[in-house]
Amino acid sequence: MSKSVCGAICGVLFLTGCTGVGGTNSDGHLANLSDNLVALAAPNQDLNTVRINPVDGCYEYRHVGPVETTYLPLRAHAGNPLCSRPPE
Repeated sequence: MSKSVCGAICGVLFLTGCTGVGGTNSDGHLANLSDNLVALAAPNQDLNTVRINPVDGCYEYRHVGPVETTYLPLRAHAGNPLCSRPPE
């Protein structure tokens, strides 16, 4: 396994033990993100609009595009999704 993939997997597993969120704001977005999550997240993602998808437990952020606004998976530098729990 390459070092970046291994590091990303370890980071996601580390996040599963973190509670680093302090509730949600009025929009349903997480009010406070842990420093670890912020460090793992790739650039150019709106970290002010992050929420947890209740179906898979992965973080997602609101992306405002030229045609529509939608939620996309929050991704690490290696491109893998960041989740609050391991896949089932």
